[in-house]
Amino acid sequence: MIEPIQYKDQMLALVLRASFRAEGIQFFTPDEFSQQLGYMNRPAGYVIPPHVHNPVAREVQFTKEVLFIKSGRVRVDFYSEEQDYLESTILETGDFILLAYGGHGFEMLEPSEMIEVKQGPYAGESDKTRFDGVDKSQVRIRK
Repeated sequence: MIEPIQYKDQMLALVLRASFRAEGIQFFTPDEFSQQLGYMNRPAGYVIPPHVHNPVAREVQFTKEVLFIKSGRVRVDFYSEEQDYLESTILETGDFILLAYGGHGFEMLEPSEMIEVKQGPYAGESDKTRFDGVDKSQVRIRK
């Protein structure tokens, strides 16, 4: 299952559930995203020819992150660019999420392992603005 998280006209995130299955190759992100999320399902013996990637100048203005939930359960809270709380979703073992725009925070609902992929080089604390998150009593889980 694929779950886009939208706010107004902007995709904040894209959740790819562990249960997702399809044939062939499918990319879920718009071509203009600086981080691409795709899925491949190929039969035994299928060959991807050897290749190298050509140098292509790219300009990245916003960090996009992909998280893979290796184990556990994680609540993701979504915020607008203005830092207003919008809603939350639960990620479970095997789920992926691409965080594209807006703000986000996390709470581990059980011991969890995550693998993160994002653009570099890392800009340290200048890469993000931290702010106070939603109170637990105000959390709304997306259905």
